[in-house]
Amino acid sequence: MAEQAVQFYSENIPFVLKNKTLIRQWIQTVVEQKRKQLGQISIVFCNDEYLHEMNVSYLDHDTLTDIITFDYTENKIISGDLFISRERVIDNAKTLKITQTEELNRVMIHGILHLLGYKDKTAQDQAEMTNQENKALLLLKQIK
Repeated sequence: MAEQAVQFYSENIPFVLKNKTLIRQWIQTVVEQKRKQLGQISIVFCNDEYLHEMNVSYLDHDTLTDIITFDYTENKIISGDLFISRERVIDNAKTLKITQTEELNRVMIHGILHLLGYKDKTAQDQAEMTNQENKALLLLKQIK
């Protein structure tokens, strides 16, 4: 089920996510709580250069970012590709004075929430996104 649905990869960096089974279970639970079904999700960890290139090529944004989400969701089946810059996660964690794991979890669930239909363009949308991230992060602590 979730083991096949959520896959983890790395591009241009030597990174292996710890606790993959836990993270898969967490994502599955978040998706099910929203009354959706988990489809195929790829989470790709990369460096700034790789993600910047994608940002320019696919989104016409010449900026660094921590995550780019490609949404392939159809109806209630949540699918997509999440590309996450480890360098941005590390820098953000330092700035926010939190652990890299905490920041990585927030960024991963941020991408999942985009697949679930949450936006972050307006201040109101950002506030709701942050609220949903916080709820999901609390759930992760409960699952552990």
